Amino acid sequence: MNIKLNGKNAIVCGASKGIGRATAIELAKMGASVTMIARNMEALEAVKNTLDASEKQEHHALMADFSDPAQLKEVLSGHLFACGTFHILVNNSGGPPAGPVHTATEDAFLAAFTQHLLGNHIMMQALLPGMQEAGYGRIINIISTSVKLPLKGLGVSNTIRGAVANWAKTLAGEIAGDGITVNNVLPGATDTDRLGEIIAGKAKKLDMSIEDTITMEKGHIPAGRFGTPEELAQTIAFLASPAASYINGINLPVDGGRTGCL
Repeated sequence: MNIKLNGKNAIVCGASKGIGRATAIELAKMGASVTMIARNMEALEAVKNTLDASEKQEHHALMADFSDPAQLKEVLSGHLFACGTFHILVNNSGGPPAGPVHTATEDAFLAAFTQHLLGNHIMMQALLPGMQEAGYGRIINIISTSVKLPLKGLGVSNTIRGAVANWAKTLAGEIAGDGITVNNVLPGATDTDRLGEIIAGKAKKLDMSIEDTITMEKGHIPAGRFGTPEELAQTIAFLASPAASYINGINLPVDGGRTGCL
């Protein structure tokens, strides 16, 4: 099975921590040259120093804010001019704040739409010509299991994640003939800072301890535990590889069996 990424260039968004960080590390292990994007340059540089690097690999760190489309375009334009074609794009950005949908403000929806859907779209349009020319492309969007079954208390996130999933499915049908796949990875409860924030919010709302809330949440997962960023990264890395060339337009839950639908 061919899962090597030698000679491939990848961009991983949100790579300073969590799933993005683990993905950058995994893709580098497989031979890719990795460009990492996030808002914290110091954290990115720290991650870059941990990446596997052969003589043919060259890793980069870019500071960009997905809530500022103009700035994101400017940063991308300069980097693509310097580095050329990218074959792999991992769209990954922190989720919107928790809360019910009926109290969400218009600004909350607009901010999430800009950061997630428009950010992904800007990244895709910047990299697509190079993928088409190379005849190889992998666009992988890290979303949420909420696109299959909405999660309570995550009203804005449920709404915007669904929009991103449908954007990706539409795109997958348009560019598959160019040797490019578009897939969504749907993390379940994964041991990241984001999960910690959600658990803290639930604990406060339910007047429970953090420990009891964690136990309760694990009880909803058939596997009986939270996932790790590395487990998500391995799934993403497979979808980025030549071995996944005929997997296109899917929503793939990585959730220990928690999602209550097919």
